[in-house]
Amino acid sequence: MSIGRKLLLGFLSYGVVTLLIALFALSSLDQLNAINYSITQRDIPLVELTDRIMENLLAQELFAGRSVILKSPDLGALFWKRNEEFEKLILQFYTLPQPETLPIAQLTALHEEYTQFFKQELNRRGSRSLPAGESEKRIKGKQEEIIQLLKKISLAAKQDQIKKNQMISEIGNRAFRVIAGLCVAGILLGVLVARVITRNISGPIHQLKLSTMQISEGKFDHVPAVQSWDELGDLSHAFHEMAVRLKHMEEMYLDANPLTRLPGGVAIEEVLKKRIEEESPMAFCLADLRNFKAFNDQYGYARGNEVILATAEMIKQAVREHGGEGDFVGHIGGDDFILITPPDRFEKICTAVIAEFDRKIVAFYNPEDRQKGYIQGKTRKGEVVSFPIMTISIAVVTNRNRKLKNHIQVGEIAAEMKNFAKSFSKSIFVVDKRRDPPPGERIKNSPLKKT
Repeated sequence: MSIGRKLLLGFLSYGVVTLLIALFALSSLDQLNAINYSITQRDIPLVELTDRIMENLLAQELFAGRSVILKSPDLGALFWKRNEEFEKLILQFYTLPQPETLPIAQLTALHEEYTQFFKQELNRRGSRSLPAGESEKRIKGKQEEIIQLLKKISLAAKQDQIKKNQMISEIGNRAFRVIAGLCVAGILLGVLVARVITRNISGPIHQLKLSTMQISEGKFDHVPAVQSWDELGDLSHAFHEMAVRLKHMEEMYLDANPLTRLPGGVAIEEVLKKRIEEESPMAFCLADLRNFKAFNDQYGYARGNEVILATAEMIKQAVREHGGEGDFVGHIGGDDFILITPPDRFEKICTAVIAEFDRKIVAFYNPEDRQKGYIQGKTRKGEVVSFPIMTISIAVVTNRNRKLKNHIQVGEIAAEMKNFAKSFSKSIFVVDKRRDPPPGERIKNSPLKKT
């Protein structure tokens, strides 16, 4: 999993907790809103409505009693007006939520009976057919039934309001506890995820930092122990490859010839071993300068070094023009150079090196020596000897016709071929054409070929 996905997963986990908190909070608020709506739209109006109906009922009874006693038409009109108001108040029950749960029909029927008793009483106007106090008793009884029913409705509304207030309190407390718990869980989850992600990132970074310090001190074997499949794991793998390459480059640098900066003996040996192990097509070319020692003795080491540098550049230039990927140029030391290339390239490269060497080498001689075509020097025995202008001899060993066993065998064959090439008085490259003999047979053909 990549670092980006790890971070996204951490944010998603924290986001899920936040979403749960929001959903629970919204759900709790929705419940509270529903309960508050029920209280404000039903319970409180219902209590207020029952109080107004009872006040109307008492006022109606007052106007009816005075009308009977005073026999006043105006007071009778007020009674009927109050009666109309009572009926309108009864109708308001239907505007409240859940009117089917209210005893509206019973309340209406009781009020009609109550009104009929007053109507009968007003029509008699003192001519009483009932015993004294009987009519008043009937009216009071019916009024008491209405009041008791209204009180019952009001009490039920108040009790319902109390229950709903308790529910509001419980929902609030529960919401507080749950949200607080989810917040704590979210914080702990966030800390845990952050710690895991940070550990997954900071740990490998610390390992890479330590490895960088170790490698900067030349300890290329200190590879970061990063067990991760993300970008840091890829970076660790690349870091390991870089360390291997740096180690190889340092070995090459330490082994490189101090004059030409070309790879030296160790690097040459490693490359040669690898090509032999892989059994890839190969031509091993050993170049040597003939009469270089005499030139060095005559003109000094400074000019001799110039010849060495120029020869190295000629070989590299020939490889750039006629070689390709995988070609290797090395400098064993002194005037000995190595070229490793596929068998189908060495002829063009060697021909180009020889042509360029023969063209440029004369410029390193003094005009008089150039004109003579030789320089004079002394042998170890003190004899004066003439040494011709330098030539370059190249011995070529390939695995085209035989299987090469190891780098020692290649070196021996190349040395043999170099001695053969130096027997010629001109620049030349010679190729070992020997083949592996069939089992039980000896090679009959000549071991050498000159070009």
